[in-house]
Amino acid sequence: MLETARTGSLTVVTDDTFASVVLAADRPVVVDFWAEWCPPCTAISRSLAELAEEFAGRMIVATLDTDENPETTRAHGVMSLPTLLVFHRGEVVGSIVGARPKHHLRQSLSRHLAG
Repeated sequence: MLETARTGSLTVVTDDTFASVVLAADRPVVVDFWAEWCPPCTAISRSLAELAEEFAGRMIVATLDTDENPETTRAHGVMSLPTLLVFHRGEVVGSIVGARPKHHLRQSLSRHLAG
């Protein structure tokens, strides 16, 4: 079984693990594309960690550092941070660009929950 790093309830993905963790997942995955230098990224990280616990078993909440993982960032056309992409069965089915309050994130992501 593939080992993935976790930060709290968030699953950390990289260029090397993206396909196996995100694209091959058996449930929806939201990927937070972020960077250390991005204040709005920091602002939503706590909300995403809380939502990861709330959505446990129904959605994977993953995080990808864009500075350390440029291949995946480029491959998915991420131009602004933070960007959240929702994947289901390997396809992008939703996106949120820019920081949003937790209630907005919950509402937007809830429509993609499994089971």
